[in-house]
Amino acid sequence: MEEKQYDLNDIVEMKKPHPCGANKWKIIRLGMDIRIKCEGCSHSVLIPRKDFVRKMKKVLEKHEQ
Repeated sequence: MEEKQYDLNDIVEMKKPHPCGANKWKIIRLGMDIRIKCEGCSHSVLIPRKDFVRKMKKVLEKHEQ
C-alpha cells in the first residue's frame, strides 16, 4: 500500500467529519504529532502521526510553495 503524501498547509479530508459538519482540515503543524485545524469552525486538534495516517482519507488541495 502506498503512503499518502501530505505537507504543511495542505487541505485534507478525514474519514469522519468534525461535529460542526465540516470535513476539510488544514495541516498547521508537522512532527511526531500533527496539528490540524477545522476549516468550518477553526477548532484545532493535535493527534499522533500514526493515528493521522490511519484516519486521513485523501488530500483535497496541495499547498503552493
